[in-house]
Amino acid sequence: MTSVERKGPLAGLTVLDLTRARAGPTAARQMGDWGADVIKIESPERLDAGDPVGDARHDADFQNLHRNKRSITINLKSPEGVEVLKKLAEQADILIENYRPGVKDRLGINYETLSAINPRLIYGSISGFGQSGPYRDRPGVDQIAQGMGGLMSITGLPGQGPVRVGIPISDLCAGILLAQSVLLAVIERFQSGEGQWVHTSLLESQIFMLDFQAARWLQKGVVPIQAGNDHPTGMPTGVFKTTDGFVNIGAAGQKLWERCCHAMKAPELLDVPEFADGPARHKNRVDLMRALGEAVERFSSDDVITLLNDAGVPCGPIYSIDEVFADPQTQHLEMSRPVDSALLGELDVVRQAMSLSRTPSEIHSPSPERGEHNDEVLAQFGYTPDQVDALRHVGAL
Repeated sequence: MTSVERKGPLAGLTVLDLTRARAGPTAARQMGDWGADVIKIESPERLDAGDPVGDARHDADFQNLHRNKRSITINLKSPEGVEVLKKLAEQADILIENYRPGVKDRLGINYETLSAINPRLIYGSISGFGQSGPYRDRPGVDQIAQGMGGLMSITGLPGQGPVRVGIPISDLCAGILLAQSVLLAVIERFQSGEGQWVHTSLLESQIFMLDFQAARWLQKGVVPIQAGNDHPTGMPTGVFKTTDGFVNIGAAGQKLWERCCHAMKAPELLDVPEFADGPARHKNRVDLMRALGEAVERFSSDDVITLLNDAGVPCGPIYSIDEVFADPQTQHLEMSRPVDSALLGELDVVRQAMSLSRTPSEIHSPSPERGEHNDEVLAQFGYTPDQVDALRHVGAL
């Protein structure tokens, strides 16, 4: 792959991506999709033998996660390799890493060290549990954070026991929040002229994403429990059976409740005292969901979706992943975008979910091969071909 001219709101920013797994690469992907020059720094292949991430390099997940990046190899266990990273950091705008907190200290590439070389450097860190505290050195992965962050206790059917969410939500949220914090630091740098250290963790991100469930505990002392497919506070909102499948209906609030009953040809439900207002519907939620379910079950899924949407009541199908991408609205939004890989041909990847009218995101490059851009990137940072050969000779690359 040859380098391309980068466009977008982050064009002109150089990002050093030292991350692995998912949370950190997600943050770096946000940078690359919006125009930054993201340089993925990897260990030489000889030091990663048997690494499952390396084995999966040409799988769909890796290709979706690492597009729009260039790759170089640096052996950070060698003094020469550390010096290469320092030279890159001297000229870079942003560095993103997800080592456990003590590792970057041992390698000599922590924020204190690199900011002394480049005071304008914005240094972004993701860890499992934070950069300080009793758990700072614990290894952390998405499912552990889902459990410790409370999410698994409120996911699933009542009495089912803990259930993980079907996507790595702690990883993804941590990556997106780190990218946001990096961009905040970029904006602040226009005022101060200085970089700073920004960081988040899987645990912090997961707790933040509890949102109203956390607020219920903090302000009212309510410990939320599993509510299955029913919304824990806004009734009736949940999954309803039809003659040929299931649909989601969201009819919380008096006006929506009234519209829902009329659209489902069940106006008699409006005369039930136990369903008269929001507090009553909340108190009698089991009977409410059963009564509305009996009305809905008389219709096909398509009919329910049409009748309720025509009445202004939120309602939609429950799709498998293939059905998601076959839906006409998804296709209109172009949520998948093609990218050409010299090795794998044309691939579809998931586009960014945000739209900017003048400076949209771009997916211009497939995920790189390991070390594909060693010569190109090092030349960009001032290394001569002889110097690059010397670094290879000593095992720094």
